[in-house]
Amino acid sequence: MARAFRPSGYAALLVLLLTATGLWAQEAPETKAPPPAVLIADDIQVTRDRVLIASGNVEAFQGTTRLTAGEIRYDQNTGALSITGPITIEDGNGTTILANQAELSRDLQNGLLTGARLVLNDQLQLAAVQMNRVGGRYTQLYKTAVTSCRICEDDPTPPLWQIRAKRVVHDREERQLYFDEAQFRIKGTPVFYLPRLRLPDPTLKRATGFLIPSVKSTSQLGTGIKVPYFIRLGDHRDLTLTPYLSGNTRTLEFRYRQAFTRGRIAFEGAITDDDLEPGNGRGYLFGIGQFALKRDFVLQFDIEVTSDDAYLKDYGFSDKDRLDSELRVSRTKRDEYIRLSYINFKSLRDGEDNDTLPTDVIDALYERRLFPRAIGGEFRLTAAAHTHFRHSSVDVDANGDGIVDGRDVFRVNVDAEWLRNLQWGGLQVQTTLGVSADAFRVNQDSTFDDSDSGIAPKAAVTLRYPLVHYGKNASNLIEPVVQFGWVGGDGLAVPNEESTRVEFDEGNLLSLSRFPAPDVRERGWAVAYGASWARYGADTWSANLTMGQVLREDAQADFTETSGLATTTSDFLLAGQLKFNGGLAVSGRTLFDENFDVSKAEVRGDWSNQRLDLGGSYIWISDDAAEDRLSPISEFTFDGAYRIDRFWTASLDWRYDLEEGRAATAGAGLSYSNECVTIAMSVNRRYTSSTSVEPSTSLGLTVSLRGFSADTGGTTHTRSCGKQAK
Repeated sequence: MARAFRPSGYAALLVLLLTATGLWAQEAPETKAPPPAVLIADDIQVTRDRVLIASGNVEAFQGTTRLTAGEIRYDQNTGALSITGPITIEDGNGTTILANQAELSRDLQNGLLTGARLVLNDQLQLAAVQMNRVGGRYTQLYKTAVTSCRICEDDPTPPLWQIRAKRVVHDREERQLYFDEAQFRIKGTPVFYLPRLRLPDPTLKRATGFLIPSVKSTSQLGTGIKVPYFIRLGDHRDLTLTPYLSGNTRTLEFRYRQAFTRGRIAFEGAITDDDLEPGNGRGYLFGIGQFALKRDFVLQFDIEVTSDDAYLKDYGFSDKDRLDSELRVSRTKRDEYIRLSYINFKSLRDGEDNDTLPTDVIDALYERRLFPRAIGGEFRLTAAAHTHFRHSSVDVDANGDGIVDGRDVFRVNVDAEWLRNLQWGGLQVQTTLGVSADAFRVNQDSTFDDSDSGIAPKAAVTLRYPLVHYGKNASNLIEPVVQFGWVGGDGLAVPNEESTRVEFDEGNLLSLSRFPAPDVRERGWAVAYGASWARYGADTWSANLTMGQVLREDAQADFTETSGLATTTSDFLLAGQLKFNGGLAVSGRTLFDENFDVSKAEVRGDWSNQRLDLGGSYIWISDDAAEDRLSPISEFTFDGAYRIDRFWTASLDWRYDLEEGRAATAGAGLSYSNECVTIAMSVNRRYTSSTSVEPSTSLGLTVSLRGFSADTGGTTHTRSCGKQAK
């Protein structure tokens, strides 16, 4: 019968056996006594020669460290420990030692283990004929095989990959592995030889060295290789350099990151000399940062710069066709929001001239909520200032080409609203009273006055009558709603520059102004009505549906046809979502008139289960010259992934332009991943072209060996041993 043993004369054995939290755990502070140790065995004896012998299912515990062995002998006279296997030592932090026999010193800092195997972070296995413990820091393994692949005892087949070395030294403090006469093998076949090799162990999160290389082939740049090199500059900053070499390009990519006490920054970019733009240096720089300032303010910046319009797409760095760089200071509280920002835009689109676009924008916003006890309800105050500049100094449309050339605009808007909610029985009433003040100044546009201002009082009453039915497996909610609204004042003689694209959806059905910016406001009387239905079911499915329309006293000239709001009677809005417990979800939104002519429509569907992830969407927007859209947009997208088995996954994405009758982009991928290797192959095709971008095809191949990083990412499956394994 197993016994727990705590003899006073030999308690030193227990302390020595697991001192400093074990062979491989971090040393405890000197001022902190080691936790109590416990030894459990079937039989424990003390001989006349002062030798303690514990045998039969021996287990020793101290803190998070656990040792199991067949027998432990401790000679108090010599201080020697002799351990007979099978031996297992676990430090509780992911490091495990397996051995057949061990001879260790009293303090466990030196010793010899035979038939030993070291397992790091449950990922990397180092099997050796002999293992030496030196100075408590170094572990030397002789005639070693290193792999992260599953090894089955009854399977003579060699692992997929392994590193054979004459000697391997594990530096516990630096968490590094040093190989002497290393030989890399695939399925037992030697591939290459290195006299010296250094790799981080899996417990080290950040170490200077090479990262996973990849092979990339494109129709424009040819076949090339990327070899990232990670440089640890300290505990809180690092630099990654990635040379990309092919027959047509010499590119150096980089990424710099640094963390501060109150913030962080990250920059990435590239410098290129290629055959696409011979003699012209190319490159880009993206950067983000965030810092906590005093009084709860936050400073943020976002930098996006590129050398030419095609560079980002030529190299696959980004699909953005308009870059925005921003510097922002803001503060967010429960009842207050403050923001001041500067934004610079740069267009990469063909036919757009950055000199005639409002590329420099300054925004200031202050929002405040108050809850006056005297009158009840909620009081909201908003003050905003905005200005945008064009680099051109030419008066608007001086060339008669319909392009706004040099117009600059400055505006100030102040809104004050009082909201009060009342309820009579099941009827819910929300009242709104407010006033808005607007002031504008327009420069370099002779078609408008230099300045204009006005006051816009407003009022609204919103009525709701929610009806709820609680069923056995589901609850249903039906809520009809109607709003009577009015906005006074005369429209200002200022240009509409910020509200040229209006979206009418369930989010602004009950808004007094549906323009996205206050440079234009809806005026006059309006009635918005609609109804929503929602089913919340725990059985099989849930759904929600919203329908609504806006009736207006006067038509608003600044609404476009495809906005659905151009006339006194708006289009019907219909939006909904359907979700099944089996993984299928469908959502959609559309605008249509009384003749069921659709101006906009979109639908998105997703289906997911244990092996399949599918997603697709369709969008339709009719042509509208007021929105610079001379032909309709009709586009279908599809993306999906299929897990063929535990290790293989295939993916596909496709975007098809129905109006043009051809694909816009297409891509496919195949990946294999298990406990010891990840292989990813991809092919992507871009069909679209312009004066700066050509159609291109790219191929990618990445092979990574698992076991030499702290976080391999994602979910992996380990291969099973035995004939019944799948």
